[in-house]
Amino acid sequence: MVKGCTLIALLCFSNEAVAPLPAQVPSGPAWLQTAVFYQVYPQSFCDSNGDGIGDLPGITAKLDYIHSVGCDAIWINPIFASPFGDAGYDVADFYEVASRYGTNEDLKNLCAEAHKRGMHICLDLVAGHTSTSNEWFQQSALDHPNPYSNWYIWTPATENVPGSQPYPGENHRPERYLPNFFPFQPALNYGYAQPDPREPWQRPMTDPACIAVRDELKKVMKFWLDFGADGFRVDLASSLIRNDPDHRGISALWHYYRAWLDREYPEAVLIAEWSEPSVAIPAGFHVDSLLQFREPYRILLGPESRLEGDAREPHAFFERAGGGDIKAFVDDYLRHYTITKTRGYISIPTSNHDTPRPTWGRNERDVRTIFAMLFTMPGVPFIYYGDEIGMKFLPDVPNKEGGTLHASLGEVRRCGSRTPMQWSKGKNAGFSSAPPEKLYLPIDPSESRPNVATEEEDPAALLNFTRSLLKLRREHPALTNAADFQPLHAEKNGYPFVYLRQAGAERIVVAINPADRPSVAAVKEVIKALPLIVQDAVFRDGRFEMGPVSFGIFEVECSAY
Repeated sequence: MVKGCTLIALLCFSNEAVAPLPAQVPSGPAWLQTAVFYQVYPQSFCDSNGDGIGDLPGITAKLDYIHSVGCDAIWINPIFASPFGDAGYDVADFYEVASRYGTNEDLKNLCAEAHKRGMHICLDLVAGHTSTSNEWFQQSALDHPNPYSNWYIWTPATENVPGSQPYPGENHRPERYLPNFFPFQPALNYGYAQPDPREPWQRPMTDPACIAVRDELKKVMKFWLDFGADGFRVDLASSLIRNDPDHRGISALWHYYRAWLDREYPEAVLIAEWSEPSVAIPAGFHVDSLLQFREPYRILLGPESRLEGDAREPHAFFERAGGGDIKAFVDDYLRHYTITKTRGYISIPTSNHDTPRPTWGRNERDVRTIFAMLFTMPGVPFIYYGDEIGMKFLPDVPNKEGGTLHASLGEVRRCGSRTPMQWSKGKNAGFSSAPPEKLYLPIDPSESRPNVATEEEDPAALLNFTRSLLKLRREHPALTNAADFQPLHAEKNGYPFVYLRQAGAERIVVAINPADRPSVAAVKEVIKALPLIVQDAVFRDGRFEMGPVSFGIFEVECSAY
């Protein structure tokens, strides 16, 4: 257990005038200091032309809504030309918007309209691989030398290197290629950090072909930044360099891109899909997220756990059964936070296109408790489309574009989190005017499914609760992305979790109890607590008293320790 506001007076409220030390703001674009992102899965967000698939003009039409939620930045999942074997993460042409989403001009217009509203647009950059239909790969597969011959990793057919794949066609070179994920996603060749001298096909990072691939990715980034994009979320960001056990190779690569961005596009951001912020951020990224394939996110939310009544197996902190271990989360989180707090931002997203939504196995009261924590923690918040209205994870939705995976904890049906946005009670929930059978994925069939229009009219709805939390975050310096953070109560297998946020003289304490039982945390150094937003939580006699499934956000005064 960690007690007290801090061990030093500067982190405690005092009636004496104290000049507090300001938090050191990470380097990078100033807009990240207050940014809140909204993730858009484009094919499921808003269909403007009635073909059953969401598109870029549809996103543009909903910018005012996204801004009204409290978000000033948008990350859009892949929108480039693709055969869509993996929902666009198999890119056929990095310089062309997929026709189902619109045109390059539609993207330029989206960026321009976002900028008019003070918003930013970040694109999904699939840096580590392409589709087998990409012209680069088609040229690389030819049975004669050409500039693309070594842009991919080709292994001798006689060696049967684990994971290697035969070329899916005729009239090709005899070697096999290495994929990055699915077999139809051949890995681009950025080189090996430690090539095996016995395997001449393992090229060093300094090989001319690897340098050419590196520079082509920079060319892709420049193309879209000049078009109006404000940065990139990089898919599988740690996967580009092979045989790199100490991360020196991948760090050198991203340092190269970051230095170039800092010189040429200083307001552009790099967001990693790495889920190891203590490595990704020193490597050059501005933001990295805790995600479902690493322990901190699993310990907190249990996105891939099995549901067993009010419990999850493995347990998660956010479960009514109260079997989680917040100390394990805090210990891991602090490991990342201590290394990164002056260099970049950690994100804890509400969910994403690869993981069940927060409503899975929970009700709205549970979700409010989750949001109370996620939107008051340091770092950059990310809201997955529809989470703000309580959209459901639908495990029985048909598999679409590679949506079903097999993971260590069982089958992962990603399409259950990719269903169309629910805008109204109207046809297709207001997503599209197309016949239902032509929709990208089926709409939630429940008559009680949440929708934006209904929640707009209800001050007590989850949508307006989300707005209230994000408004509070904007209005209080102590809740901004770089403001200081300190756990106050985080017991092993205990509840609640209590932490302090501070900026200057302002101090805010947040108490979170997801368990379906009361809990108490003694923080005697708090002498006064003004409730800002609470759900069955009070401060009394030096203790935060929490009802079942509750939270409290308090502006506090503290005595010196």
